[in-house]
Amino acid sequence: MSLTVPPALLQAAETGAVDDEAFVACVQTSLPYAWDTVRRVVADLESSDAEFADNVVPPPTEAERGQLLRALASDAIRASLERHFGVKLAFQNCHRVAAFRLGTEDSATYRSFVSVRSQLLNQSPELRDC
Repeated sequence: MSLTVPPALLQAAETGAVDDEAFVACVQTSLPYAWDTVRRVVADLESSDAEFADNVVPPPTEAERGQLLRALASDAIRASLERHFGVKLAFQNCHRVAAFRLGTEDSATYRSFVSVRSQLLNQSPELRDC
């Protein structure tokens, strides 16, 4: 799963710094399922008092799963999404993306979500091939 990079953005990358919002727009266009999932999780977080919100619904197809993996496995893409939405993202099981409020990265809830124990407890036979 690759990004579809507009010629002007590629030229900007070849000559120097890239505007973060232009990169985020490229991600939004190239990975629409991932974008919508992160946007929805952030909206859920913003509409509550909870420390975090997460998506527990697996993607409907392997193409959408690939988009989510691409977006969250890339340090550059994940960091851009975090800056754009003003959250800290965490990821488990090829589909469970969570948005945490900034400043909660040291909280017990965040540490628990990203722990080895939680990763193991959130496994299931259905997700072993993802």
